[in-house]
Amino acid sequence: MRVLRGHQVRVLVLAAVVVGLDQFTKALALQHMNPGEALPLLPGLLQRRLVFNTGAAFSLFTAATPLLGVVSLLVALGLVIWLLRSGPLRFWQGLGVAVLLGGAIGNGLDRWRLGTVVDFIELVPVQFPIFNVADVAINLAVLFLLLDLLRPHGTHQG
Repeated sequence: MRVLRGHQVRVLVLAAVVVGLDQFTKALALQHMNPGEALPLLPGLLQRRLVFNTGAAFSLFTAATPLLGVVSLLVALGLVIWLLRSGPLRFWQGLGVAVLLGGAIGNGLDRWRLGTVVDFIELVPVQFPIFNVADVAINLAVLFLLLDLLRPHGTHQG
């Protein structure tokens, strides 16, 4: 049996934290909110509004839940396999992989268990799709991986 290395453990623990936070907040939304009901969170900025999304980001691929469930599973499996085969990760790279994995699993669990993704965070001042913690994590992953790509890497020449 293979022992996980430190960077792999850190990525998996952070991914688990993202999944836990995502599922916990969705459970609270389902328990304490009625569909479509708007409840202020940060007046003028954020409110809670429970909706169910059978599609992907920005409501793309509406009613494609089974296909998107498979995509979520494949993304998560691909990331775990890559992580287990990778060497040490740079800071932003590891952070990006962790939150991407957590977000993919969080929304994937909704698709497999509920047949839809639970969304409940709404931006008030702009017309923007309602989202959840997993969606925030996936968007942060893009930012973190972009930061990693923009930072200089490699060996020093001298």
